[in-house]
Amino acid sequence: MNAVILIPARLDSSRLPKKMLADLDGEPLIVRTWRQALLSNHAVRVVVATDSPEIAGALEAYGAEVMMTSPHARCGTERIAEAARSIDADVFLNLQGDEPLIDPRNIDLCLEPFLADNPPDCSTLVYPLLPEDFQQIDDPNVVKVVLDRNGNALYFSRSPVPFQREVYAATQFYRHIGLYAFSAEVLQHYASLPPSMLEKAESLEQLRLLENGFSIRCVTTTVDHPGVNTPEDLELVRSMLRTSAGR
Repeated sequence: MNAVILIPARLDSSRLPKKMLADLDGEPLIVRTWRQALLSNHAVRVVVATDSPEIAGALEAYGAEVMMTSPHARCGTERIAEAARSIDADVFLNLQGDEPLIDPRNIDLCLEPFLADNPPDCSTLVYPLLPEDFQQIDDPNVVKVVLDRNGNALYFSRSPVPFQREVYAATQFYRHIGLYAFSAEVLQHYASLPPSMLEKAESLEQLRLLENGFSIRCVTTTVDHPGVNTPEDLELVRSMLRTSAGR
């Protein structure tokens, strides 16, 4: 398997302006994410896809490989699909640029289904939740996923799924971790499709794949670290970095 990690990075962010360049212990956030991606054992290359010369300049100062893309991409997956057209690889992994604490083991877990004899169209990660973890289950900012018996995604939602008309202690909830690996062919097919009804309703781009008949294999992980979407997230990550450095 020839796997390449692509990191989409745009400058504009409604909840946290210029978050990709936010300072994390003396380095831009996007540089931290790129450096963690380099620690993957399965990927042979890491490329940041951006439409921002400012982001590109910050990364290139650290020796990162950057590819400029169109400012008109509707989502991160469309941005990496554009970059992937210039790269020879079997599998592309979409790593969001706002994941400066991403564990490289999770990157490799996401890629492992493509090492099997019958690889999926796409793979992603899920994190098991307890039935009593109501704060996350009810939070629309936490994406939930339900699986079939083979570990393939049935549906992703911001709503609590499965809905429990009757409460069963054995009901398993999963939180989605937004890391995706695609075969090269499926990535390009995905990018050629218009946004789907459910995708627009839930504002979840992975639903475009399910609505068009593609499979998404879900790999369970028990390791996760917070991404950065809000000013509060940024302060949390800064605090975690200070703690890990013993300060």
